[in-house]
Amino acid sequence: MVDGQLKRNRNILKHFHKAGKTTILQSELFNKGFDPNYFTNYWKTQANEVYLFCYEYGFLSIRESTKKKYLIIDWQVYMEKC
Repeated sequence: MVDGQLKRNRNILKHFHKAGKTTILQSELFNKGFDPNYFTNYWKTQANEVYLFCYEYGFLSIRESTKKKYLIIDWQVYMEKC
């Protein structure tokens, strides 16, 4: 069950993430079955933002105006040092 949800999350993030940084409505991810409680690792930025990762795809919950969104990024080698 856990492994299945992790793989589902990864596939959903991959589907929506095109390159660099992608911003998407939280509802769009959730409608596809995304569950942010399932992740493989995390990375904390110097600004104390914590990106959760499903394998090579990271996501950060953000709010733009009144809309809940997720910022999706790719895992980078420099993140290993943090």
